[in-house]
Amino acid sequence: MSNDHSSRDSGHSSWIGKLKTLFTDQVDSTRDLVQVLRKAQRNKVIDADLLSIIEGALQVSEMQVRDIMIPRSQVVTVKASATPHEILPVVIEAQHSRFPVIGDTIDEVIGILLAKDLLPLALERETRKFELKDILRPATFVPESKRLNHLLKEFRENRNHMAIVIDEYGDLAGLCTIEDVLEQIVGEIEDEHDIDDEVFIKAIDENNHTVKALTPIEDFNDHFNCQFPEEDFDTIGGLVLSHFGRIPQRDENVVIGLYTFKILNVDNRQIRLLQVCQKAK
Repeated sequence: MSNDHSSRDSGHSSWIGKLKTLFTDQVDSTRDLVQVLRKAQRNKVIDADLLSIIEGALQVSEMQVRDIMIPRSQVVTVKASATPHEILPVVIEAQHSRFPVIGDTIDEVIGILLAKDLLPLALERETRKFELKDILRPATFVPESKRLNHLLKEFRENRNHMAIVIDEYGDLAGLCTIEDVLEQIVGEIEDEHDIDDEVFIKAIDENNHTVKALTPIEDFNDHFNCQFPEEDFDTIGGLVLSHFGRIPQRDENVVIGLYTFKILNVDNRQIRLLQVCQKAK
């Protein structure tokens, strides 16, 4: 047992020693740090998956909630005055675990409904005394400009999984979940519904959208009514990558036709998320 322990210590020391040798130059910026880590990956000190996670974590510290939030137009809500018979079809169709509950307007979010809190209704024949407000969880509100790393810290400290995103006027701008943040670090977290119901394109406003790099060019053309060639590339990320001619950095832009593509999330191997701005035709 002592030999095994000694072996592990030796391996650990060797790993740390190799990593330390890479920091012979002063690191003054995140970009410098990324270059050092990429060198570590090329020298097989760390593997590509670990490098991808580290780069994702570094990017999250620079991203804002508005970069990844589910926009207002795609938020599925439940009215506080709704009956169980009105709520259940919404929950079943959306297949989400949490729903913002609103008052008279969509901008009046009064709490969060957890789908699991409706399960006791399945055992009750009489639901006329049901009051949705009695089972609501408090809603957390955050501004669009909030940094993702700060939001993730709040999620962990408060054991919360969803935040309501508000604009400068206090109106609903969208929502963000802990899964949305974690996906920026580790990549897509798929469940049994994501394969069929994955949303590739989300509207921010009339002229701006967030678009997953894996969006098929055919789907992109259909959504934006454009005619990017489908023969050379399968995805919009492949098309954008070809125009850069290299792996771009976050916040870099490229103009293709009537569209400006801004890199929102990228790792050392591929583009993950884009913001697309459409020029007036």
